[in-house]
Amino acid sequence: MSSSKNGVHILIFPFPAQGHILPLLDLTHQLLRHGFKITILVTPKNVPILDPLISTHPSVETLVFPFPGHPSLPAGVENVKDVGNSGNAPIIAGLSKLRGPILDWFKAQSNPPVAIIYDFFLGWTLDLAQQVGVPGIVFYSSGPLFVSILVDLWKNMWAYKGLGFVEFNGLPKSPRFVREHLPSVFLKFKEDDPTWEIVRNGFIANGRSFGSIFNTFEALESDYLGFLNKEMGHERVYSIGPINLVGGPGRIGKSNVDANEKIFSWLNECPNESVLYVAFGSQKLLTKAQMEALTIGLEKSGVRFILVAKQLTAQQEEQGFGSVPKGFEERVLGKGLVIKGWAPQVEILGHRAVSGFLSHCGWNSVLEAIVAGVVILGWPMEADQFINTWLLVDIMKTSIRVCEGPNFVPDSIELGRKINQAMSNDLFKKRAKKMRDEALEAVKIGGSSKRDLDSIVRELAQQKS
Repeated sequence: MSSSKNGVHILIFPFPAQGHILPLLDLTHQLLRHGFKITILVTPKNVPILDPLISTHPSVETLVFPFPGHPSLPAGVENVKDVGNSGNAPIIAGLSKLRGPILDWFKAQSNPPVAIIYDFFLGWTLDLAQQVGVPGIVFYSSGPLFVSILVDLWKNMWAYKGLGFVEFNGLPKSPRFVREHLPSVFLKFKEDDPTWEIVRNGFIANGRSFGSIFNTFEALESDYLGFLNKEMGHERVYSIGPINLVGGPGRIGKSNVDANEKIFSWLNECPNESVLYVAFGSQKLLTKAQMEALTIGLEKSGVRFILVAKQLTAQQEEQGFGSVPKGFEERVLGKGLVIKGWAPQVEILGHRAVSGFLSHCGWNSVLEAIVAGVVILGWPMEADQFINTWLLVDIMKTSIRVCEGPNFVPDSIELGRKINQAMSNDLFKKRAKKMRDEALEAVKIGGSSKRDLDSIVRELAQQKS
């Protein structure tokens, strides 16, 4: 591992959503450790997300452009967390207006970047890279199975139009889904809408990129990495995950020391592999009916648990979203712990007492669960989550599907039974530990992810200006 400066300048362009930006910053951290000169392009309100990286690597330069906005976004919104999934397309289209300013910036540099690594939601960046004559390399914060399906959908969208059930027979293991379980970014597509044309053309452009970097590992998705290798027509398809295992610059935690102490004191009192961790990512809110069903289900399961529940605004409560029912915390005292707000998820999952994770199956949560060696109980709701759950449940057979859908209200008794069964299933625990060992192996010297990370470093170091 070289810490000497190699002087090779790389521009990093993240998409402003937590699940996208954090893994790309972990990769950036690795590139900085190899001596690359790094510039990160962000809009003003996303600068604080870079703080942990910059405090570790003060040499990082930020390129800050005002967010150009979009008619369908409220004024001041620059990150998906402020509007939810519906903000993806307008934020992509808004950022595409920065093409001119980025070109001008490139021309003004005495040592311009020799490559651009950009998030896969920003596929329009490839044309920009070609215009300035540098390789455009896509970073995928999702896995290659999801990306294979997404590319197929965008390319053949007219063939799939109107189908209630879609089979991807050209892909390994022939994935099949009901229409509403396809990626949200595809389902929301609007014909003849210039915003959505930017989105669709960007995803298709990604297939022509110089290289593709995935936050996954071979033992988990070798079939789909191989499939994309053939599709791209070159070998520059890299898997470097789980990138959070390789080590990153740290995360911004909105937690406090007292709260953390309470959580870990509670966990320390619990027997090994006895606790279920329940959390649905940074964006998803449960309705009142869902929260009620979930809390009763947890109570009926007889299993120890930690439930992460978001602090709701008055407006969210009016919209029908649910917080933890009154009296619940008192009833489950000793058996369950409720965390309101942010939770140190990676540390909780890694605790010896935790053996299960009831999750929406967003990709980062999936990888964190795999690294911790815990069994995933899936409740997919949107985005890539149904596809990730299919991979885990139907192909890898390491997980259990307990609910499905953003509006589904589970039967509490049935949910409690499923939780109890999953938490006492030794076969699933054994498979989860095997998957953890394969993930750990991938990032070690000689492992598949370490090898691919070294290849990326070599490839970039050759791109002298």
